Amino acid sequence: MIKMYGTAWCGDCHRSRAFLDEKRIKYEFIDIDKDEKAMKYVEGVNKGMRSVPTIVLEDGSILVEPSNEELGKKLTS
Repeated sequence: MIKMYGTAWCGDCHRSRAFLDEKRIKYEFIDIDKDEKAMKYVEGVNKGMRSVPTIVLEDGSILVEPSNEELGKKLTS
């Protein structure tokens, strides 16, 4: 299952969640403000930055702050 690391206040997270919901793609949303382990994971894959959304796809690839176009292309490839 896709994992999306984000925050409740992040506009890009809301946009990406709406995109996935519209496409009826299942994902797990993990709020890094509420999960310290998740926050450290995001910092680890983003060179110390808390860049969200950080989306981990089923193939293990990671998209950071993707546009809807980037996300759509990756999901259909």
